[in-house]
Amino acid sequence: MRLYRTKKGILAEDAGKAGLLKDKDWDALFNHKNLSAYLTKALKPAKPVTFDPEKAPLLPPIGTQEVWAAGVTYYRSRDARMEESKAAGGGDFYARVYEADRPEIFFKSTPHRVSGPGQKVRIRRDSKWNVPEPELAVAVNAAGAIIGWTICNDMSSRDIEGENPLYLPQAKVYDQSCGLGPCILVAPEMPPPSTEIRIEIRRNGSAAFEGKTALDRLKRSPQSLVEWLRRDNSFPSGCFLSTGTGIVPADSFTLQSGDEIRITIDPIGTLSNTVA
Repeated sequence: MRLYRTKKGILAEDAGKAGLLKDKDWDALFNHKNLSAYLTKALKPAKPVTFDPEKAPLLPPIGTQEVWAAGVTYYRSRDARMEESKAAGGGDFYARVYEADRPEIFFKSTPHRVSGPGQKVRIRRDSKWNVPEPELAVAVNAAGAIIGWTICNDMSSRDIEGENPLYLPQAKVYDQSCGLGPCILVAPEMPPPSTEIRIEIRRNGSAAFEGKTALDRLKRSPQSLVEWLRRDNSFPSGCFLSTGTGIVPADSFTLQSGDEIRITIDPIGTLSNTVA
């Protein structure tokens, strides 16, 4: 079951059948006690609609939830972070985090900073080295239960973070720094470990970068990351937790205005954003 926010309302889609729900309150639906069973029942009487997520006017699948993120959860990310911060003396910090019991977890975005499918993401004006980070994100309700999965584009300014690891919030949190969507795949269990995360960055009609990884390379389980996030933290409307990236472009690559970023995770779909 996939759950979308559209300009016409909340839409559920399952096994090829799509319908607009009577529900209008996204936060209430997000925190329904048994969301999967409720959606299955609610979709039966819903008026069927013709629906193509690549063409539909979608909104980001977020209400008043916060977005948080985990870092250094893939070996490739560990290496990239060590290299970019080496000159600042912080290179081994990331190796320590990769091996530590406590994960790196940081605040990523408030809802007004989030861009949905087809919307623009931004690179900072005071940064010269910027990349997207394609990630699987966990949707967690207020009670702490995993209700589903989506795609996060964790936009990052590598030169700012590399200058000093303490600059991480500035490298990560700014207007339109987070892409989310296209939907929530409603399911308590993570997609199979063999599931690929794929990214393509197109520039002037051609591929400027392509990469892929698989969920079996994720070092920490989403359940463990959620448990750490919720320690001494409450989320009255629920939250999203992005689980980190395993795809980092070469150091010579940086995003440019007009680039199209396409991130695909089957069976969630494709999140497409253009750089402003």
